[in-house]
Order: sequence, then structure tokens, then C-alpha cells
Amino acid sequence: MSQATLAPPLLPAKHRVRTVADLLDQLGDIPASRVLVDPPPGTATETDVIAVHARDGQLCELVDGVLVEKTMGYDESRLALELAIFLGVYLRQNDLGTLAGADGTLRLMPGLVRIPDVSFVVWGRMPPADAPAKPIPDLSPDLAVEVLSEGNTPREMDRKLQEYFDAGARLVWYVEPRDRTVTVYTAPDQFTVLDETATLDGGDLLPGFALPLRELFARASRRGPEA
Repeated sequence: MSQATLAPPLLPAKHRVRTVADLLDQLGDIPASRVLVDPPPGTATETDVIAVHARDGQLCELVDGVLVEKTMGYDESRLALELAIFLGVYLRQNDLGTLAGADGTLRLMPGLVRIPDVSFVVWGRMPPADAPAKPIPDLSPDLAVEVLSEGNTPREMDRKLQEYFDAGARLVWYVEPRDRTVTVYTAPDQFTVLDETATLDGGDLLPGFALPLRELFARASRRGPEA
């Protein structure tokens, strides 16, 4: 039996919720509009993640048995894609691993499915070539990139950050389109905030990668043909 068909474990007593407010607090104060109630919160599985996407085209993460809608607008999507293009060019010259985009679902641990806006996994951690393909692989990113949207909350992103590193991430980038910054995390409590005058590098994970952030944000925010 695949993991996607298993019922989610009961939450420990300290995590059980009595009200909608309790649920939203547990999920990181996210807007109620992002929480699906079909299936009922606490009962959702990976099968539901797949079914909702197939039926409605809706991308959802699975957190504590709850389907949480992935939030991203057009401008955030452009920024994530531009960053992925720069990473892709680097990886064509440095064959270290592979990228996935904003619909690349990953099982970070049993019962927890996250969808980074961009993720990178080194080749040595990918499943072997003869392994069966899975819609939600049991795989954590070495690099996770999240482009922050207005629907994201600080507590939600703090929780995601801890989960990424608990699952084995070596690097996490939080991109803030509104103030044109990138926060580079090497651990949940170790980070550097780069403004658009700085250059983003890949550290030990992506040696030699260098991206002037002014160029990234300029390309992602361009509105029409240049004069």
C-alpha cells in the first residue's frame, strides 16, 4: 500500500484543535480562505492533494491532515521563474542536480507535503533511474526557494523554514518582491538579508553561482518593451 492511501495519524493531544481559530493558529495564522474543508481538516491525505489538483487544478500543501492552498500571484510566479532560469543556466554548466518549479510537490516527511516555488536536489539524492515515478516523491530539497506573497504570514513561513531544515535542506532563500530583498538561510537561526544592490551566491551547495539581484528584480518587474 502506498503512503498516499494511508489515513493520517491522529494529532497529539497538545495539537488537537477545538475551533477554527485554533486550526488557523496551528497552521501559522494563515487566512481562512486558504484552508480547504473538503475533506474535513485533520482527515486529508496525499491522495486528496493529487485529487484536488486533478479535479480543480488547485495546488495544495498537506499540513497536519489539512489541505492548505498554495498562494502565488502572477508577479511572484514571474520572479520565481526568472530565478529558476538563472539557476538552470548555471546547472547546464555545472551538472550538480535538478530543479523543480512551483507545482513540484515534495513529501518532506510522512504527512507533510510542501511545494517550494523553486527547489533544487543534488543528483546523489534523487531516486535511481529504475525507481517508479511518483506524483509526490519522498524527497526533500537541498535548496528551497519561496517567493513571498501577501497571503503568506510570518508564522507560516517560520514553520516552513523549520520544516525544510528538519527535512535536510542545506539552503533556503526567501524572496521578498515588495522590498526587493532575498533572505538567505543556512539554518533556521542563521541568515543574511540581501538587498537589490547585492549579489546572491550559492555558497558551498552551488559553488560559483552568482546572481546580481538588481538584474533579477529588473527582469521580473519589466512591464513592456524598452524604449
